[in-house]
Amino acid sequence: MAKQKPTGADRFLCPFTHGFVRIAAAAPVVRLADPAANAVAILALAEGAQAQHAAVLLTPELGLTGYAVDDLFGQDALLDAVEAAIEMLRAASAQLSPILIVGAPLRLRSALYNCAVVIGGGRVLGVVPKSYLPNYREYYEKRHFATAFDAGADAIRLGGETAPFGANLIFSADDVREFCFHIEICEDLWAPSPPSTTGALAGATVLLNLSASNITIGKADERAALVDAQSRRCAAAYIYAAAGRGESTTDLAWDGQVIAYEMGEKLGESARFARTPDLLVVDVDVDRIAQERRRFATFHDGQGRARATCETFRTVPFSVNAPTVRTPLMRPVPRYPFVPDDAARLDRDCFEAYNIQVAGLAQRLEATGLKRAVIGVSGGLDSTHASIVIARAFDLIGLPRSNVIGVTMPGFATSDETRTNAWALMRALGFDARETSIEPLAQLMFQELGHPAGHGAPEYDITYENVQAGLRTDYLFRLANQEGGLVVGTGDLSELALGWCTYGVGDHMSHYNVNAGAPKTLIQHLIRWVISADLFDGATSDTLARVLDTVISPELVPTTGDAPQSTEDMIGPYALQDFNLFHLVRCGMPPSKVAYLALQAWGDAEKGLWPLNLEPDDKRAFSYEEIRRWLGVFLTRFFQTSQFKRSAVPNGPKITSGGALSPRGDWRAPSDASAAVWLAELDANAPRSL
Repeated sequence: MAKQKPTGADRFLCPFTHGFVRIAAAAPVVRLADPAANAVAILALAEGAQAQHAAVLLTPELGLTGYAVDDLFGQDALLDAVEAAIEMLRAASAQLSPILIVGAPLRLRSALYNCAVVIGGGRVLGVVPKSYLPNYREYYEKRHFATAFDAGADAIRLGGETAPFGANLIFSADDVREFCFHIEICEDLWAPSPPSTTGALAGATVLLNLSASNITIGKADERAALVDAQSRRCAAAYIYAAAGRGESTTDLAWDGQVIAYEMGEKLGESARFARTPDLLVVDVDVDRIAQERRRFATFHDGQGRARATCETFRTVPFSVNAPTVRTPLMRPVPRYPFVPDDAARLDRDCFEAYNIQVAGLAQRLEATGLKRAVIGVSGGLDSTHASIVIARAFDLIGLPRSNVIGVTMPGFATSDETRTNAWALMRALGFDARETSIEPLAQLMFQELGHPAGHGAPEYDITYENVQAGLRTDYLFRLANQEGGLVVGTGDLSELALGWCTYGVGDHMSHYNVNAGAPKTLIQHLIRWVISADLFDGATSDTLARVLDTVISPELVPTTGDAPQSTEDMIGPYALQDFNLFHLVRCGMPPSKVAYLALQAWGDAEKGLWPLNLEPDDKRAFSYEEIRRWLGVFLTRFFQTSQFKRSAVPNGPKITSGGALSPRGDWRAPSDASAAVWLAELDANAPRSL
């Protein structure tokens, strides 16, 4: 029976479609000095990796013999058995999809080398010898092996065929764009200049390490730190597989640590000290790595300075034969890219974000010599957070909080709840609290404009909303002139991305905007953090908690019943739009990939981790159709209708590594661009429904 052709939905739900490559790594149980048995164990893992559609299987250093066989490396009987085991793996690889990377001692001319053997498609694709041989403490490798630097040959003969030999090999997929891997062996990573650094500069996006590092207290953290750092420095993925059970415990112990990082993000780690092999399978985003390198000028400079070395690398082609089947994505996708789901990291990030804002405002006040600040306090999230930042900044520079003029400016749709919250907040913080209704001036302006609302008609168009927003900001600026103060803006990064602000003399403008670099989802957690850290008294914290419970609303249009005007009903849930903002702007991903990742993150509320202190109602799922719909809204608003506002934003501090939208910082774009390319990519590559 013929296989059914994959559908558009199948392709969309396949990670390989979106620039991911699946890598498997494991520490097999080793039988010391028994290459045939070890080859059988590797083949069993290869079948498991194939069942999970992995493109590569990485195994530890000298895995065909075991690392701790010492002077047995000098026995020709053992070395002959190694070559026979490689031939067994080569023959079996013709029926296996993963490329096999195995460790073996190999003879070449008059020397013995500690090697990584790369096998796939029925061939030995290449052999990479170890460059740096440890000869200290418990390691005596120079007793047995020669280094890659001493090799006088660039090819090796195995099983009647010749394969490339050398530390200057990189393996490049001819059917998966951007997938190219480099191999180094254990101690190479500890060298002052690891070979993988040059391998990355030569084009490798995935760095692989076969290791036989023994375990001592604290060493697992040391390995992880090195792997993390090298993945960051090289803008690459780094996969590390250390030897485990079966290695000799005469003087040492082994934990089988297998870890994977991508540009500083941990993709996964196997169980250590496992009694049975633990296959770690991760999806590496090689497209994202290539995108990051294109924007990373330091990487380009490094390539230029290492060009002579890079040009000595030899490229070995291979084929992945990537599947087009539905398969789960094997990597974590945080729901909130700006809000960590790890409690300790969330606490650290909130501490830093809050203090960045406080320090920025304090510096601006000291630089201008101004002693007063003016802020519009609506009782909503953004103005609430900006208010507590101002209060802390005034404390920091020794000015009384009574120098902060907080003004609530009720309009036609202001609710009693937000007005009450605004007053409670200003009083709790000790501000010079004031109230000015904008209704009379707004009514007069409607009449002067000839707007139907000037005669009481319920015409709630953009003019109706912007008259109110503009009057509020106009009043704050004139009040600041009169009082000798600085208008502190409250609009956040998410609103700026979506153009959800009134241009010019509206909430778009201020003298200094402390929230300009803070996405909405982070602001919610910053307020929660301020409450949990007890930075203010109990009354203030109670008010902050009530603000968190209110619906996000501009409160510009009167509504019937108890439900206020909802921002998210008009521009989409901020949880999704912040997700879109990060992956489209910070990562440069195509819209179809963003939709795919959003489905992985938000498609099932029961899967994955949630940030600390979220309300139960916030732990929801979104359907694919919802995700795609709001992504389309984001694309139009961000790329086509909002850039002119971002081209003229006031000063404000950058807060997250996810970037800012100031033209003086992370984002420069024309104000008259079209969103057609992004919308067309979404239509072409993301089905309307699944």
